[in-house]
Amino acid sequence: MPRRKPASAKQHKAELQLKRAIKRGDLPPESKPTHMASRRGQRGRPPQDRSSSEVNAKVQSSRRLQSAFIKLSPEFLEEAKHKAACLELSRPLSFKSALFPLVPESETSASNSHASELTVIKRPKWNYEMNKKQVESNEEGVFRRWLEANDTAIQAWKAGKKQLLDTQESSEEEEELQDPSTESQQTTNDTSSDKMPYAPPLFERNLEVWRQLWRVTEICQILLILLDSRCPLLHYPPSLHKYLSSFRTPRKIIFVLTKVDISGPGRSALWTEYLLSRYPGMRVVKVESYLEKKSGEGQGKRKTFEPHLPTELRRDLVEALKAAHAELCVPPPQISSNAERLSSWKPGIKHSVDWKAVLTAGDSDVQHQRHVNINASGEVSAEDAEDAIDSNIEDFVTIGVIGQPNVGKSSLLNALFGTHKVKASRTPGKTKHFQTLFWTSQIRLVDCPGLVFPDYVDMEMQVLAGILPISQIAAIPSCIYHALQYLPLEKILKLQHPAKKDTIAEDKRTWRKGMRPTGEGMQLRAEAELTWTAMDVLTAFAEMKGLITAKAGRPDINRAGNTILRAVAEGKIKWAFYPPDTDVSKLSQNNGLGIWIEEEGEDYEVNSIDSDREVSDNDESTSDLEGHSSTGGDESHGDDEILHISAGVGMFGALTLDDKSASD
Repeated sequence: MPRRKPASAKQHKAELQLKRAIKRGDLPPESKPTHMASRRGQRGRPPQDRSSSEVNAKVQSSRRLQSAFIKLSPEFLEEAKHKAACLELSRPLSFKSALFPLVPESETSASNSHASELTVIKRPKWNYEMNKKQVESNEEGVFRRWLEANDTAIQAWKAGKKQLLDTQESSEEEEELQDPSTESQQTTNDTSSDKMPYAPPLFERNLEVWRQLWRVTEICQILLILLDSRCPLLHYPPSLHKYLSSFRTPRKIIFVLTKVDISGPGRSALWTEYLLSRYPGMRVVKVESYLEKKSGEGQGKRKTFEPHLPTELRRDLVEALKAAHAELCVPPPQISSNAERLSSWKPGIKHSVDWKAVLTAGDSDVQHQRHVNINASGEVSAEDAEDAIDSNIEDFVTIGVIGQPNVGKSSLLNALFGTHKVKASRTPGKTKHFQTLFWTSQIRLVDCPGLVFPDYVDMEMQVLAGILPISQIAAIPSCIYHALQYLPLEKILKLQHPAKKDTIAEDKRTWRKGMRPTGEGMQLRAEAELTWTAMDVLTAFAEMKGLITAKAGRPDINRAGNTILRAVAEGKIKWAFYPPDTDVSKLSQNNGLGIWIEEEGEDYEVNSIDSDREVSDNDESTSDLEGHSSTGGDESHGDDEILHISAGVGMFGALTLDDKSASD
């Protein structure tokens, strides 16, 4: 065995950073030397080791495209954790909780109409006489001023929102003083007037990521704006609409509703009608990106999926692209009305496109070079000659795919090609750099990295939709409290209230006749309906899954909240909002469910975040949440025959004992 080469702590740190970057997918994996090459290296030509400067350069280049957000203050985190344990949840959920919450006009008016000041940064003007350093310094200066303007607008909106809540609370107090009948209710609901602390909305604060958006919008003629069908308005804020409408050369925009298989055909159809009414003339199509594979015998309950786009949805998408391309080939009204300008006008896009080939294109039809049609006489065809007259017109149509993180951009591209063409992950922000793929020789697709656009929306709503990376969110109790305003998680996960464990157990002592106490007072607490808080939900889920802290042995609420939020954001727990203009009277069947899409015969099981650990098929307590139905083996026994076993669950599960199992 060759002697290990000594390395300094700085080199060791650089190697670890390189391994982590390769594991995240920021850098390509290293090519391992062959057996003969390693033997030749031992004979006197040792393999070349990467220097620490080279490793650091690659790591720094990968970090340049990482998303950056502001950090929440420790005071906010402590207050949110305290409020999550005090504020009681209103149950059952009202019908209005199923509607998407729009920003009220009263909040924007209270903040001096700052809602219109949130914008998407535009690329500053430049010319060919400027060098690279001058262009970058100009962009950095404009970016700093843009950040200050957006932060000021958000702070003003925050102050106006707080002022509006204070005025509402003061008016409620005056009504309670005038009406003496509400005094009794005031004593029982002292905590109802208290509110959760405000978390400012987060948006992208890395200039390098915004530069990716600039490149994509500059080179594309048609833009596919991907919207999550569970909450489309959250993915198309007014700032993005204003940015896309400001181009001098208009871009054709097509709305693409993703994750339709989660929201269902009913709600996705309602959202399609709402978007068409709000944005007249816009095209809206629906897509699905994955198809469940059929598992064979002995493969367990885990579901696997493959990229797939149904034929009908694929045809709708291609027809929308064809119609948008036809509009770009027609002169605009201001040119068609002028005969002189019309005679010299030429479309800035390739005129002839074989859309039938696009409809049936797959991974085997991808071509990265343009093929010119040459006839039998050896001359270029008339169509290609006409397109090549103007050298400024490219030989293909460029279509950009834009959207916020985790909306399904890379998954859509994989579904179009029918194979894993680009990297796709459940973690938001997997795509770091824009990448181009040729669908056919005449169609080029550009995948833009996901950006969190500025919008007046709560940070907790962004976490609920999976826009923000949950692993970087510290306000777990606040996000769980917000999710519980729309989802009955205690019912979905079938949790047991932690207070029920404090009830007095059955008295098994021997008593003389007539001396045994009735126990009505002791059972009063158990029979009473218990109220839930966000901290109760976290504690109950942590105890059910055996998630406890290492030192104190307490329920690990952070891991529990992380697991629940991942299940909600990834669609393991199916949910979707209704459009804001939906008639509430039509939601009578959705009583108490909020945005949850309940399906018959499904038993939800949420696994912990330790996905790297191998789980046996017989361990039902750590099975993934895949919406499969339970086996029903435990339901066939009576209550007296149920064996409560808690050993083997969690890190210290072997040290856990159950009173019921111990007494047996």
